[in-house]
Amino acid sequence: MEKRNLTLLTDLYQLTMMNGYYLKGRHEQVAIFDLFFRPNKLITYSLAAGLEQAVDYILNLNFGKEEIEYLRSLNLFDEGFLNYLANMKFTGDVYALPEGTVVFPGEPILTVKAPIIQAQLIETALLNILNHQTLIASKAAKVCNAAKGDNVLEFGLRRAQGPDAGLYGARAAIIGGCTSTSNVLAGQMFDVKVSGTHAHSWVMNFPTEYDAFMAYAQIYPDSALLLVDTYNTLKSGVPNAIKVFDELKKQGHKPLGIRLDSGDLAYLSKKAREMLDEAGYPDAIICASGDLDEYSIASLKSQGAKISLWGVGTKLITSSEMPALGGVYKLSGMVEEDGSITPKIKLSDNSVKITNPGFKSIYRVYVNGKAEADLICLRGEKIDTTKPLTLYHPTERWKCITFENYELRELSVKVIENGKLYYKLPPLKEIALYAKSELETFWEEYTRIDNPHIYKVDLSDGLYALKTDMIKQIRGDKA
Repeated sequence: MEKRNLTLLTDLYQLTMMNGYYLKGRHEQVAIFDLFFRPNKLITYSLAAGLEQAVDYILNLNFGKEEIEYLRSLNLFDEGFLNYLANMKFTGDVYALPEGTVVFPGEPILTVKAPIIQAQLIETALLNILNHQTLIASKAAKVCNAAKGDNVLEFGLRRAQGPDAGLYGARAAIIGGCTSTSNVLAGQMFDVKVSGTHAHSWVMNFPTEYDAFMAYAQIYPDSALLLVDTYNTLKSGVPNAIKVFDELKKQGHKPLGIRLDSGDLAYLSKKAREMLDEAGYPDAIICASGDLDEYSIASLKSQGAKISLWGVGTKLITSSEMPALGGVYKLSGMVEEDGSITPKIKLSDNSVKITNPGFKSIYRVYVNGKAEADLICLRGEKIDTTKPLTLYHPTERWKCITFENYELRELSVKVIENGKLYYKLPPLKEIALYAKSELETFWEEYTRIDNPHIYKVDLSDGLYALKTDMIKQIRGDKA
C-alpha cells in the first residue's frame, strides 16, 4: 500500500494561525497542549488507543513540493512562511498514556510540548486518530465485558465509515478485547487473527442447503462454521448441519459449529443446543451475529442463550450509540526562555469546559492491587507516599476520601523527545494483553454497562490551587 503524506490532514485555520505566528515572530515559542475527552453520560471510561498511528504521523511530517505548491495556490500564505514550512520537521516532545491504558474524562491521553507552530499543525490529525481508536476500543471493551469471557469477533468492515475506519477500528477492537477480525487487510497489517464463516449466498448457490453445507465442509473440514438460518433454522438449517457433522465425524474430523444470524437468538440457540447435544455434538460452537452490541449480548446472557461466540459488526465499528468521543486539544502552558512554564487556562460558564492549566502528570492510586482513584498533578509535584493521601472532588470539595495503605503509578510515558522516537511501541498483541490486565484492576462497579459507579479523578492540591487562583484572577480582571 502506497504511503500517503498526511501533513495536510489538518484544518485550514491551523495553517492560517501558523502563518500568523510566523509573521508575528512567535512561531518558535514552545507551547504545551493536552488532548483529552470531556465527560459524557455514555462514556465514563475508555481505553487509550491510536498512539502508534499518531507517532507515525508526527515523525513523518514534511511539506513536500506538492504540498507547498497547493498551499501557494490558495493565496493565503506569506512566501517566507511557505519557505519555512519546506524545511519544517517536528522537534518537540510527546508524552502519552500507553495504548490500552484505562483513561477517564479530563485526563490527558497525550501531551505535546513543542514550538507552537508545530503543536498547532498536528492538533487536527491527532484528534482524528486518537478520538476514533479510543472510542472504538472503549466500545469493544464494553461488548467483550458483556460477553463474560466468550470470544468476540469484530465483523464490522462492510459497515465502517470508510476504509481507514474499518482498518483502524479493527485494530482498536482488538485492543478492547476482540479476539479476531473479519478484516483481512487488518489481519495482515497488524498481525492479528482473521475469522469468518460463509454467507447466505453460498447456501443459495447450491441445489439444497445440505449440498451447500457439505461442499463447504469438504473444503474446510476442521473449521466449518455453518450458517443455518438461510431458510429455516430449526427445521432445515440445524438438521442439515448435523447431517454434515455426521459425515465429517466418520472421516475423522471434529465439527466446529453453527452460526445464527437472525431471529430470536435466545430461543433458537437453546433449541439448537438441545439438537446438537442429542446428536452427540456437545462441544459444537453456537456463534451469533446480527446487529449485536453490549446491551443485546447482556440481555441474551440473562435469558440463558446458549451462545459461546459472538460476531459483532455495525454497532461496534461505528460505536452507534455514541459515534464520536468528543476529544479536545487545549493549550495548557507556554514555556519561557528560562524554561519556566506560564500556565494557560480556558474559562467557560460551563464548568466541564474549564481546562486544567500547566504541564501535568497522572497518577493512579491502587489499594490491594485494585484501582481506586486517579490524581492529576502538576509535573514535578511531590507526593509523600509515606503519609495518608486525601483526595477531593474536583469541584465539590466537601466530597473526599483518604487512603492509608496505597501505591501510586504514574500513567503517562515520554514517547517522543526532541523529535525522535523515545518509547518502544509494543506490538498489538501485547497492547491487547496489557489492556486486559488494566481492566482487571478495576472493580466491576466502574465498568458495568448500566449506571456504572463514577470513578474518582481528583486534582492535586497544587493543581487545584493554581486553577482556582487563575480563575479568580482572570474573572477579577474582567470585572
